[in-house]
Amino acid sequence: MDKPFKIAILGAGRWGNHLIRNFLEHPQTEVVAVVDPNPSRREAMKNRYNLSELVQLTDDWQGVLARPEVELAAIATPASTHYNIIQYALTQDCHVLAEKPLTLDAEECLELCHLAESQQRQLVVDHTYLFHPVVQQGKEALSSGAVGELRYGYATRTHIGPVRQDVDALWDLAIHDLAIFNHWLGETPVEVDATADTWLQPGLPDVVWVKLLYPSGFKATIHLCWLNPDKQRRLAVVGSQGTLIFDELSTDPLIIQQGHFQPEDPKFTPMGINREVLATPPGEPLKEVCDRFLQCVRHNQPSPHSSGWVAADLVRTLQQIQAKINS
Repeated sequence: MDKPFKIAILGAGRWGNHLIRNFLEHPQTEVVAVVDPNPSRREAMKNRYNLSELVQLTDDWQGVLARPEVELAAIATPASTHYNIIQYALTQDCHVLAEKPLTLDAEECLELCHLAESQQRQLVVDHTYLFHPVVQQGKEALSSGAVGELRYGYATRTHIGPVRQDVDALWDLAIHDLAIFNHWLGETPVEVDATADTWLQPGLPDVVWVKLLYPSGFKATIHLCWLNPDKQRRLAVVGSQGTLIFDELSTDPLIIQQGHFQPEDPKFTPMGINREVLATPPGEPLKEVCDRFLQCVRHNQPSPHSSGWVAADLVRTLQQIQAKINS
């Protein structure tokens, strides 16, 4: 086997912690640096994973990325910092795995995509749900026509915290359900609409309702809130023969609720009512993300559904939704 890639991980917060764990465990990577501005977080990572003295712990991200032996950078810093860090990492010939969203501006995303191409480096974005076994199984079910002709969809993503200070509920939460709908449909929205309300922090909405229209005519609504103790992680696609439901908090996370109408003039009689649980293989989505990133680097080929280009499309849609909220 080829020697492990030397990787630096920037950001040791909640998600950075998971990246550190996965790359420490991965046989194809050697973690050589952990970067975070908070010294207590750096120390916590050192103690939690018993990091070798050879692993650099620092707040100097530019110094780490300039090290000639650093080949990969995994970036889990606030989204507002992504553009500058990713741009610098690419110019230092690093392949980059970035947390979502890639940046907060679609034009910046495209700039980074072009830069990655010119540097012949891979830019992969951790849209973790696209690597979730349930989402992959759901894609197969829809492609097989399991619920018939697709009509509309809906999603709810609510919880009580954490409340972000750098972005609002739209930018924090919507990208997950938007990515799943786009992936399942193989389309991106052509029209959007949205409304929002704010209670906690002026200028940062706490609840958002989004409407999406796709080229095929499929419509979806998304309800997002970080100020609702009724925690839900539920997404559904309704078809002519049933509804595919991904309920992340359920013991049966992927089901098809089957049913259709039999016309009996002048009435419509429900037929074929049945609940089918779809079996899905086990697996940690983030581990799959890390594997895919390393495959892309090893073969120097972009990820088909988690490249910077895909991320740029998602950010463009988020900006369009934001414009509707602001109008």
